[in-house]
Amino acid sequence: MSTVDNGVNVQALLDAREALKGAPEAAQFTWRATSRWENGVHSTTTIQNFFGLGQEQSHKTKAEFSADHPAVFAAEDNGITPIEYLLVGLASCLTAGVASVAQNRGIQLRSVSSTVEGSHDIRGILGVDSDVRNGFNDIKVTFNIDADASEEDIQALVAQSQKRSAVFDALTNPTDVTVEVA
Repeated sequence: MSTVDNGVNVQALLDAREALKGAPEAAQFTWRATSRWENGVHSTTTIQNFFGLGQEQSHKTKAEFSADHPAVFAAEDNGITPIEYLLVGLASCLTAGVASVAQNRGIQLRSVSSTVEGSHDIRGILGVDSDVRNGFNDIKVTFNIDADASEEDIQALVAQSQKRSAVFDALTNPTDVTVEVA
């Protein structure tokens, strides 16, 4: 029997899960993003540090993300829109989850791709119609997965990924958000 290798260290994840059972305070993480206005509706957001396992942590490298609006909104199009970043987060979280679950279940993946589409009526954010919400009306995720597994097993991989996805949870359940001026 060949060894499954999807590049996920499942044993480390299982060990972490076991260790955190006895130390729930260490499981409290604070993720941070710092955004700086550039010009117009263009901003640059930086991510490097976070808090977890009881102390300050740092990513290997600082990541920077540009957000803007497209030319059809009379903007400079220096980056994707902020709402598209939600799609990036959802797609990457669910796709990573599929790889992790497959590794844990001994399923070799050959390829995984996902397409995430969000329907958005922009009349809300433009103030045209106060009855139109500002965010997505709905989001559709479509996976294409080639793996050494039955269709039923692939459906189960996606279902478990969805069940464990932090981004899916944040988008589908109410999250308290506080906005303040320092």
